[in-house]
Amino acid sequence: MIWHKGKSFTCTAILALLCILRASGQENDPHFVNAAEANADGIYYDAVKANILGDSKEADSLFRVFLKMKPDVAATYYELSKISIKQNKEEEATEFIKKAIKLDDGNKWYKMQYAEILASRNSYEEAAGIYKEIAEQESYNADYLFKAASYYKLAGKYKDALALLDKLMLQEGQDEDILIQKQQIYLKMNDLDNAAKVINELINQNPKEPKYYAWLAEMYDNNKEPKKAEEILKKAEVIFPDEASIELGLAEHYKKENDTVKFTEFVKKAITNKDLDPETQIQLMVPYLQDIANDSTRRKEGIELARRLYSQHKNDPVVIAVYGESLAMTGIHDSAVIQYKRSLAIDPSRFVVWEKLFEISLEKNDADSLIKYTEKAMRVFPNQALVYYYNGIGQMNLKNYPAAIKQLNRAIDTQPEDDHAPLAKMYSTLADIYNTTKQFPFSDSCFDKSIKLEPNDPFVLNNYSYYLSLRGEKLDVAERMSNRSLQILPEASFFDTYGWILYKEGKYEKAKEYIQKAIDMNPTNADGTLYEHMGDVYYKMNETDKAVEYWKTAKTKGLNDPRIDKKIQEKKLYE
Repeated sequence: MIWHKGKSFTCTAILALLCILRASGQENDPHFVNAAEANADGIYYDAVKANILGDSKEADSLFRVFLKMKPDVAATYYELSKISIKQNKEEEATEFIKKAIKLDDGNKWYKMQYAEILASRNSYEEAAGIYKEIAEQESYNADYLFKAASYYKLAGKYKDALALLDKLMLQEGQDEDILIQKQQIYLKMNDLDNAAKVINELINQNPKEPKYYAWLAEMYDNNKEPKKAEEILKKAEVIFPDEASIELGLAEHYKKENDTVKFTEFVKKAITNKDLDPETQIQLMVPYLQDIANDSTRRKEGIELARRLYSQHKNDPVVIAVYGESLAMTGIHDSAVIQYKRSLAIDPSRFVVWEKLFEISLEKNDADSLIKYTEKAMRVFPNQALVYYYNGIGQMNLKNYPAAIKQLNRAIDTQPEDDHAPLAKMYSTLADIYNTTKQFPFSDSCFDKSIKLEPNDPFVLNNYSYYLSLRGEKLDVAERMSNRSLQILPEASFFDTYGWILYKEGKYEKAKEYIQKAIDMNPTNADGTLYEHMGDVYYKMNETDKAVEYWKTAKTKGLNDPRIDKKIQEKKLYE
């Protein structure tokens, strides 16, 4: 059975013209043509033509002109109602269609238009009543009965809906659409037994269709009847061995029951089920990989599963990329890169795969590869800002600062302005490079833009404030930014930055307090710079012996700076 849900019914231009002629009575007098009448008909034709061509504004204007000339033509109100709906003028649409029905109460198209307007305003019971009335008047009424039942369901009038569906089944037989609608209504009524009976009817009609078993089990699972759900699925598993929908049903069931072992067993079966298309298999595979990402033992299972999936679809670029992801997740980066490159050789249009190559290159600190991959990606994605950003990072890591600045500026120019987070990151990276190359006004400008976009990025606040402190500039601004970074993320290096700014301001006691906090957060592996800073503080506090002690510790912590040796040897501060 074919259901015409959502079908739109309109009068054709010819039918509309017949309506006009009937209304005017001219068809009874072929020898007399009144000029005004002919002009009105011409206006109507033009209105219909404008409507067909999609010029709703012109059609609306012409229909209204015609309405003043002939106010008793129902079709005009109908057309104006449709135009008002397009213009989101529901009140006006309602008034027009009610006038059309008043003039032509027997026209079902007008009534259906009114019913749909009522439904759009959540007046479902009234809409259902109209469709029921139409169904009673039509010889072929299946569509109308079904529509009425659907709206009664939305109105919460479940018994009325069921009565119409039962009537429909007497006419049409036990159609799947009708039975599914009945099952949904019983579930709305919390009548699980009758809902189950409906699905069992579908099973009896189609004993070789596994999806109905899966539906029945899902219904029991969703209504806290897990034992019944498992019983149905186990029965189906015997009847339909290797059936993907049943394996999926069992996987979902055991996931809800928190049975990890059985969930894994069945989701793995489903993922590699050859009856599923690659897209569905991948949809199952990706969340599975995410679930096992933090379990080193199970990650190896993920690789094997991805390899089996790959063996089924060796030329599918997405499957190959997922295989690469499973390898990367386990730290097998070289093999992952091979798979990502194979995927891109087949389909270079997937930017997410290019990004994986960029990320691995960054993680391995392989600037040459990062530049090589981004330059290839530029040919495919000339308007993708991240390509230029990653290329700029690669150039920066090779200390090719002019090239890095050029690429990061290209990234900024290409990046959409309303996507703040990546744009802010681009500005802050560019600011770091300008600071390294001592182009301080440009650096400060980029930092300001980054903070304006993302005011609460603690790393940007910390870096900017630290650079200002090293230059001894805008220390009050640096102190505020550093303090804000500490409120957001109180980590060791941020405490050191704040302490160092206080030191630069001559607030030595407070500076000592915060630098000591930085050291105390990780006393074994604290960076040598922290100890050097603490030594500088003690020197300013006229505790030279303490200062030398901390400078010596800084050197043992790996600080490699000629000034530290001079400080120790001469017991004197060099900044």
